[in-house]
Amino acid sequence: MKKSLRGALMIAVIFLIAGAFVFAGGSQEGEAKGPIKIGVAGAHSGDLASYGLPTVNAAELVAENANEKGGVLGREIELVIEDDQCKPEVAANTAAKLVGEEVVFVLGHICSGATKAALGIYKDSGIPVMSPSATNPPLTQSGEYPNFFRTIASDDAQARLQVDFAVDNLGLSKIAVLHDKGDYGKGLAEFAKQFLEEESGVEVVLYEGITPGAVDYSAVINKLGNSDAEAVIYGGYHPEASKLIQQIKKKNMDITFISDDGVKDETFIKVAGDFAEGVYATGPIDTSKSPMAQQAIQEHQEAYGEDPGPFYLNAYAAAQAILNGIEQAGSTDYDAVTTALRNNFVETPLGEISFDEKGDAIGVGFSMFQVQDGKYVEVK
Repeated sequence: MKKSLRGALMIAVIFLIAGAFVFAGGSQEGEAKGPIKIGVAGAHSGDLASYGLPTVNAAELVAENANEKGGVLGREIELVIEDDQCKPEVAANTAAKLVGEEVVFVLGHICSGATKAALGIYKDSGIPVMSPSATNPPLTQSGEYPNFFRTIASDDAQARLQVDFAVDNLGLSKIAVLHDKGDYGKGLAEFAKQFLEEESGVEVVLYEGITPGAVDYSAVINKLGNSDAEAVIYGGYHPEASKLIQQIKKKNMDITFISDDGVKDETFIKVAGDFAEGVYATGPIDTSKSPMAQQAIQEHQEAYGEDPGPFYLNAYAAAQAILNGIEQAGSTDYDAVTTALRNNFVETPLGEISFDEKGDAIGVGFSMFQVQDGKYVEVK
C-alpha cells in the first residue's frame, strides 16, 4: 500500500511539473496572448510629415496582408502609431509612450536626430527598432545601439557617392559644403568634407552650418558667391534646401546644387518650383521596376488613391523584415528576434535583404537623381 501510494504521488508530481512547463512554454507566446503590437514612430505632422506618413501607410498594408493570412505565430498584428514630428525632444516622449503600450518592435523613427533621442529608451526596455530612413552612421557603427536596424544605407556611403559624382562625373574642383547643424545633415556634411579633402586637386572653399527655419539665408549665400564655388553639397532636409536653391538662383549664381535623401522628395520640387530644376540629390537605389516593388506601389495606389512618398519601399521592406524576424524566431523575445534578423534573408521590394552584426541592411545602397522636367530621375 505504501509503495503504491508513493508511486501514485510521484506520478501526480510529474504531471504537475509537466503541466507547469507546458504552461510556462505557452506563456512565452501563448495562443491566448493577444495581438503582437508593433510601434510606428515618425513625423506624421509638420514640415517633414511627407517623410513619415509613407511609413505609416507601408506598415498598415504589410500588417493587413499578414492579418488576412492569419497573422504571425497565429496572432494578429496591431499597430501603435505615434507622431514625433522629427524632433528629438518629442521623440523621447514618443518612445516612452510606445514602451508603455508594450510594443515588441518599433518601425521608425524617420529622422536621425529623433531616432538617436529614442534609441536608448528602447534599448533599456529590450525593444528592437528598425528605421527605413535614419542614415546617421554612428547609429549602427558606434556599437551603442545593438537594438537598432535599418533598411537604408548610411550617410558615409551617401557622401561618398556625392563626392565621386561631383568630382568624377561633373569634373568640379571647387566645392562648398553646407549643413543644417543636425545629426543627419552635419554628419553627412562632415563625411563629404573629409572625402573631398582626400581628393587631389579639389578644394573645399566653404564649410558652414545654417540655422533651420530661418526665413533668409543671404549671409551664407553671399559667402557662397564670394567663394568661387562651382557646386555646393548640402546636408539637411527639403525646407531649408528649397530656400537655399531659390536664393542661389535668384542671384543668378552658376552653382550646381547637390544634396541628399532628405531633399529627394516631391515636396522639395513643389516648394522650390522651377528653381528645383537641375538639382541633384542622392536617394535609395530605384527598385520600383521589380515585381515586389510594383505590387507594393499598386497596393498603395489602390488603398490611398495616390503614388507613395519617400522611403515607402524602405518602410515596406522594414515591416516585412520585422514580421519575418518574429516568424523565424517563433517568438517576440528580443534575443531570438534580433538573432533571426541577422541570420535570415527576406524577399522585399528592395530585393533580398538581411542585416549584419551592426544592424545595417545587406543589399541596399544609394543612387544619384536629378530634377528633370519637374521630376526626380535616376542618373545612370
